This record gives sequence, structure tokens and C-alpha cells, in this order.
Amino acid sequence: MTYKFACLNSISPIGLKNFTNLYEQVSDLSEANGILVRSASMHEMEFSDTLYAIARAGAGVNNIPLQKCAEKGIVVFNTPGANANGVKELVFAGMLLASRDVVGGVNWVRGNKEMADIAKVAEKEKKKFSGTELMGKKLGIIGLGAIGVLVANAAVSLGMDVYGYDPYVSVDAAWHLSRKITHVFNAEDIYRECDFITIHVPLNDSTRHMIGKEAISMMKKGVILINMARDQLFDEEAVIAAIDSGRVRCYVSDFPNPTVAGRKGCITTPHLGASTEESEINCAKMAVDELRNYLENGNIKNSVNYPACDLGVCTTGGRVGIFHKNQPAMITQFTQIIGASDVNIAGMANKSKQEVAYTLIDFDSPVEKELVEKLAQVKDVYRVRVIK
Repeated sequence: MTYKFACLNSISPIGLKNFTNLYEQVSDLSEANGILVRSASMHEMEFSDTLYAIARAGAGVNNIPLQKCAEKGIVVFNTPGANANGVKELVFAGMLLASRDVVGGVNWVRGNKEMADIAKVAEKEKKKFSGTELMGKKLGIIGLGAIGVLVANAAVSLGMDVYGYDPYVSVDAAWHLSRKITHVFNAEDIYRECDFITIHVPLNDSTRHMIGKEAISMMKKGVILINMARDQLFDEEAVIAAIDSGRVRCYVSDFPNPTVAGRKGCITTPHLGASTEESEINCAKMAVDELRNYLENGNIKNSVNYPACDLGVCTTGGRVGIFHKNQPAMITQFTQIIGASDVNIAGMANKSKQEVAYTLIDFDSPVEKELVEKLAQVKDVYRVRVIK
């Protein structure tokens, strides 16, 4: 079987090499079984019945209509951790730029480049750009996922006193965290204690503007705020007001917009977090591997709209994936139909995620079209896909 894929953005050719000769790249999206995307908006797109999966080469999926895809049985993947190191390094670049006023110093040198005795004058002027060191300072990290863990561990190695907050920290992340990190049970402790605060959480209704006037009012005077996650996590009008009042020393953001671009006390970079050659390669490789494992085997890993589910490589006569609502008695209905069709189940996995569920079934014999049609007619089934 040949699978077709399309790229909505430029995807690293090194990553695309992970596709085998079973795959063909197409330009017509209506032909694609899988789509690779980075930042292109897909909210207004119509999806053909041939589309099975979308892989976002990156972490954020705000550009993809997740609910619409779920209801069409289209699995949406992202690539958590693939660009984590690139973002981590930019966090520390931002902390250093803010604490040492490197930008101010560079601009002074640039503005006085024609001065004959610039070296002598610089010795007198440099005190205007003197700053503070990172060692010994308190760093608060909100969100201990792939990026937050890397930031925390690197900060410990730099001699910082690190506080971490994440009520949903995974077991895997916890295992990788340094024992020297102080775990706190509410964000207010970070607001009150820390000299630097960096946020690494997804943007949703509960996190939008989580750093606003109330949170800032609890912070130490002279705090430095780092935002390499999403601009709307911060109420930036409140941040600007806090800079003007002296409460916030500097706001470093990777998201330029009219509120912060060029403003005093703000250092803004043009969304460089994952814009490294290594990050783009890592994201592309992971996205391709996710698509391949799903298209070839029906297995789901790192999906944002469907649960993780894995039956390994199919070695039996057939395999079917069923996308459906997370409702009682769905499995009972499936097995009754299968039993009445005189087909033997060789293996089964059923996983749910909020309102949706995914059932993967292996059969001893090839799957007949009539059985697929009967399963698809069950109420609350979105899609039935024959994998083998």
C-alpha cells in the first residue's frame, strides 16, 4: 500500500527522509492521507475523507481545529520535547540579556562606533549597563513539561535556587528533575519568592492571562519575567504598567506585537524559540515517525485530540481502528457485531480521552467490507478505518 502526504509549511528535508518508499509527497491536499504542518492556519480548511492524520512539527496546536478533526476521526499529533532544548537555551539568553543589559550596551557601542577614543569612554559609560548575575538568584518555573524540566536542571547547574510549580507534572518529568529543585504547591509561592519567573504551559482558557495585575502585585520588586511559551499567557498591558511603576524590571518575550515591541523595559525576539536547525530536524523526524506508526499500524502516540493507543505491529490477518464518542456500551456493541459476523478477535485495545475514544482491534482473518460498514453504522461512531 502507498500512502500520500503533504506539507503545508517547509519541513526539514532531513526529517522527511524518515519516510520510506511506501510514501509519496503530493501537493493536492485532497489526496493526502497525512499532513505535516508548522504554523499554517488550518481552521478554515475543508478536510477530505482520505485524510487520516495531521502532524504538527512543534508543540503548539492553536492553528489546528482539534474538535473538528476529532469528530471526523482525524488524529492530530504534536512533537513534545523535540524543540525543548532550543527553547531552553533562548530562556537563558533572555535571562542574561535582561539581567546584564547586554542590549543597552550593544546599542551604545553601535551608536558611538565613530568615536576615536571609544574604548576609553566605554570604561566610564559601562556602569550604565551593569547588571546582576544569575548565580544565587531564585528562578520560578511554572510548568514542568519537557521544556520546564530542561530549564530547571540547567538553572541548578548555574547555581540558581530553583522553584518549580506544576500540579499536573508527569511521572516521567518528575524522574528527570534534579533533586535540588524546590517543589511548590501553588503559583503564589513563586510570585512572592522569585527574582526570575518563566512560564512553560499550554495556552487555554484556564491559563490565558494567568500573569496579570493580581499575580504581578504579589511579585518582588525588580522581578524579571520570561515568556517563551505564548504571549497571551501574560496580560501584557498589566506587565507594561508594572514596568512603568518599577515592579517589573524587564519583560522578555518571544512574541512581538504592538503592545511590547520596542517598549522600554521589554526585550522582544521574533519567535525564535524553536527556530534552530536542530529543533526543526528533531520536530520533523518525530512528526514523520508519528505519522508512519499511525498510518501503517494504527498506533497513536503524542496525539492532542485522541488517546494514546498501541497494539504494536500487526501480525494477524487484519486490523481496524474505530473512532467514537466516549460512551458506555460501545465495546459491547462492537463485539456483538463482530461475533455475529463469525470473525475472531485476536487482540483489542480501547482508550478514551475526555469525550472521545479509540478502539483498535486485531482479527485472525482479513477484514470484510460488510463488517466495516456495520461497525460504522453504530451510533456515536465517527469513523472506521481499515489498517490492514
